[in-house]
Amino acid sequence: MRPEPNAFEVHICCLVQISAAASRSGACAPGYPTLADSRYNHQVVTDLDHQPLIDFSRLSAAFYADPYPVYARLRREAPVYRCPDGSVLLTRYADCFQVYRSPSLYSSDKQRQFKPLFGDSPLFEHHTTSLVFNDPPLHTQVRRAIGNALSPRAIAPMQAPLVELVDCLLDNVQDKEHFDGIADFAGAIPVEVIGNLLQIPVPERAPLRRWSLAILGALEVGLTPEQFAEGNSAVTEFLDYLESFVGHRRKHLKNADDDMLARLLRWESDGFRLTGATLYHQCIFILNAGHETTTNLIGNAILALLEHEDQLLALRKNPKLVETAVEEVLRFESPNQLGNRLTTEAVHIGGMQIEAGTVLTTCIGAANRDPEHFSHPYTFDIARTPNEHLAFGGGIHTCAGLTVARLEGRIAIERLFARFPQLHVDGEPVRNQRARFRGLAHLPLRTQ
Repeated sequence: MRPEPNAFEVHICCLVQISAAASRSGACAPGYPTLADSRYNHQVVTDLDHQPLIDFSRLSAAFYADPYPVYARLRREAPVYRCPDGSVLLTRYADCFQVYRSPSLYSSDKQRQFKPLFGDSPLFEHHTTSLVFNDPPLHTQVRRAIGNALSPRAIAPMQAPLVELVDCLLDNVQDKEHFDGIADFAGAIPVEVIGNLLQIPVPERAPLRRWSLAILGALEVGLTPEQFAEGNSAVTEFLDYLESFVGHRRKHLKNADDDMLARLLRWESDGFRLTGATLYHQCIFILNAGHETTTNLIGNAILALLEHEDQLLALRKNPKLVETAVEEVLRFESPNQLGNRLTTEAVHIGGMQIEAGTVLTTCIGAANRDPEHFSHPYTFDIARTPNEHLAFGGGIHTCAGLTVARLEGRIAIERLFARFPQLHVDGEPVRNQRARFRGLAHLPLRTQ
């Protein structure tokens, strides 16, 4: 196995679910202890000079460019890591996998965690109503409804329009020497796909990307007053739009309509129906879940392939590798790097006693490069099999839209590199400066 990197450019004091006060002020808990030994204990990792740790609201550009040395040292020296705020960070694959497979011990319900952060706000209402941040029985019912709406039968008709969309975007940059791989390509695909699935009229889709980025941005560490205000405005505007749009669709629904929204409107199971705000919040969730992460997947894939010429050459020689290439991008540069759970009772992980009511952060980006699970984890290998990454989570909370994300990634990669054989990076890619969602803000490309 390839050794893990030794660099530790940026250090961690806490992760996503820090207290509301720390989050709003950007402060980190005082009195940092040092790591006495490499066993799994309640102490905190510092650098070799015992300098104070920094929190995720003060990360450097070096971390955003490459967080993996940070994750590697934590995984090596403190894989079950007690943060100063009392939360616990997990960086090993086996630990993250076990958490995902044990929903009765590790809750996804975020009401307790989000209340101090969001208060009684539209953001609180949205993020505690959507599928991803709920436990059974609500999660079970909503998951069934969305699963039905995203069934293979419902998704099958989207492939031809998706190819058409991707080709149209490529036509738009065909005669340009330079273009932005995110703004002009990767970022434009998911919004249109979700717009098509929900049958949102094209002229009405302009605000969708802005709403999605603002709502998801509120989940980042170090929430600022500006982000809080933008997120709340986005939820309110989106709900107002959906109330009118969904009401019109419901009134004019035809028996032949079989799109995603039509299926959600008709869904009924054991007396449960999606109605009112609950339905609207699931529509917002579907857009958000399918937008930024899929944009990140496509953008990360383009950059990874262009930075690894041998792998791009292998893909060009054997286009059938595109499916395993998508899986390797999901592992190597996971679009969603962090997940969270709350312990429902006292548990032991890696020798650490963890109390009930403790926030756990599963570090997906670290788990997907764990040498105990993946051979040569720091090697980008588009033919890697098996590839049991955790990019889509696991257990009952496995991403409901993973088939759509994989389809978008496959078609985008296939057609981009087929259209532009000489495609290359033309400038410095810019990371999006987010800890939870790893992607690119800008990807300057040249076609010749």
